[in-house]
Amino acid sequence: MLKKELRQAVISALKEQDKTDKERLDRELLATFIESEAYQEAKTIATYLSMGFEYNTAPLIEQALKDGKRVLVPKTYPKGRMVFVAYDPEDLVKTSFGLLEPASDIAVAKEDIDLIHTPGVVFNKEGYRIGYGAGYYDRYLADFKGNTMSLVYPCQLKEFTPDSHDIPVKEVLISAGI
Repeated sequence: MLKKELRQAVISALKEQDKTDKERLDRELLATFIESEAYQEAKTIATYLSMGFEYNTAPLIEQALKDGKRVLVPKTYPKGRMVFVAYDPEDLVKTSFGLLEPASDIAVAKEDIDLIHTPGVVFNKEGYRIGYGAGYYDRYLADFKGNTMSLVYPCQLKEFTPDSHDIPVKEVLISAGI
């Protein structure tokens, strides 16, 4: 199956998840995430502002802030460029894709980020991911030295052959499922 077809199949499966089951899986994944060594040691964590069918990052952001961690979210630019900016719920604007992102352009240096909670649609067991096709994260992670971790549902785990430009995440936490 081609990446595009895999992406569409998994997005459909994600959108079809039972809301109650998804909320339970989100809580389970968050508990595993905050117990991880990468999270415990991180002072600055980058994550993303999720869409409804994705892993819900709002409780993760809330927990990280409660734990005294600095939280960053992505800001995108043309030609696949992305930076991470300090999370401020009062400083978010809607992009042309309908996603929220920071209005601020004050990027945090890559070397100041300890852990990136990386999104994706499809993952294989080696940590390679298929995202939405724009390559923002692969470009950003190409020279990132910190930890990377993704939280995924069982329906997102598929076998595929990564492309030469794909960058794997270091750790994939998979929920136990339904």
